Amino acid sequence: MPRRTNTASRPSVAVDVVLLSAADGHLWALVLRRNAHPHRGSAVLPGGFVGRAESLDDAARRVLFEKTGLQGVFLEQLYTFGAPRRDPRTRVISVAYYALVPRDRLAALTSGATVAPLRIDWEGETGGPVDLPDGWPFAFDHAEIVGMAVKRIRGKLDYSPIGFQLLPEKFTLLELQRVHETVLGRPLNKDSFRRRMLASGLLEATGESQRDVVHRPAELYRFTRRSAV
Repeated sequence: MPRRTNTASRPSVAVDVVLLSAADGHLWALVLRRNAHPHRGSAVLPGGFVGRAESLDDAARRVLFEKTGLQGVFLEQLYTFGAPRRDPRTRVISVAYYALVPRDRLAALTSGATVAPLRIDWEGETGGPVDLPDGWPFAFDHAEIVGMAVKRIRGKLDYSPIGFQLLPEKFTLLELQRVHETVLGRPLNKDSFRRRMLASGLLEATGESQRDVVHRPAELYRFTRRSAV
């Protein structure tokens, strides 16, 4: 016979958003410093409770805008985290999302947010929590949530055009390769990568080249289906 549970205090539903970017050979995540107990001073993801008349997607977009000032970015549902004691204060079920933005959009962030490089100690799609620099801990289970987001985008990179969401509208093939290498955490063969990308049908040449560079200007491309947001 199933064990009866006390339903007088029902779980709360929240959303947490993992905002990722790629630059300088690192994946970067946007975090906030928690200013209340528990986990005072630790890093937390942008998050909040879902309104009674609000969809999960709308809640994620609202939370991201309220905490960062960003809107119109690639946003996708990631996973539901519901361990009974994930929040020591009360029973909270969190539906996590991940968002991808090019590094240049981070200049529009509102104050209070920090963009920090991630330390990922596992390879491929092994999965697991991730760390922030200087021993700055994540609060709650947010290290696992970020790790799940990294695992997801690594798994989707070869069959989904999500990598383009980490680039500006126009980019070189080398910049595209660097983003793929950063996400995957390993180097890629230049010639085979370029052949595969050019044959994918996902790229189109803009007819333009780089400007103000000391080396030979490289051709600029764009994603043929930028409306994937």
